[in-house]
Amino acid sequence: MIDLNLLIALVSFYFVMYVTPGPNNAMVLASGLKFGFSKTIPHMSGITIGHVLQVILVCLGLGKLFQMFPQIQNILKILCAIYLLYLGYKIIGSFSKIKEDDSRPLKFYEAALFQLVNPKAWTISTMVASGFLPKNESLLISILFISITALIICPISISIWAAFGSAIRNLVKNNKKKAIVEYFLAILLLITAILIVIEK
Repeated sequence: MIDLNLLIALVSFYFVMYVTPGPNNAMVLASGLKFGFSKTIPHMSGITIGHVLQVILVCLGLGKLFQMFPQIQNILKILCAIYLLYLGYKIIGSFSKIKEDDSRPLKFYEAALFQLVNPKAWTISTMVASGFLPKNESLLISILFISITALIICPISISIWAAFGSAIRNLVKNNKKKAIVEYFLAILLLITAILIVIEK
């Protein structure tokens, strides 16, 4: 039987980890602002499913690989930071020509695959595997428990960012305001990339 206190602790942990700024949230915010909430749903779904699969893999023992070879996470950090810098570069000037450019929201599988290079997602998975796997349950039931919880909490948390982006999209009408938002998001992605690289 799953302990209620463990469930409350896991839900709280997931919510805090998913709702705080990170690569996924910065990208979802930008997508909500540029394309609207409904067109960002595949992106959010991809993040959720990709991360749940990641949690399952880590719980099954992939996390030990990071402990044995910590340099793998360093490589992932650099790849993630480079991708975020690329996104920041692409954002500048993009909101004023939404109808003209050929940009599109991230697809489901692209968002899911991005979790492979997202160090925050790996950190969440590793912390969950080490701190929240019920010890008095079978491994299968334990993994099912934390995966279903992630499946529910992850989309709720990240959708806040997409909803915020979508909401301010309607407020940002003139090009000067759009430029301010573009540079703000680009700087946010730059800061996120820097924090990922320097985080120990």
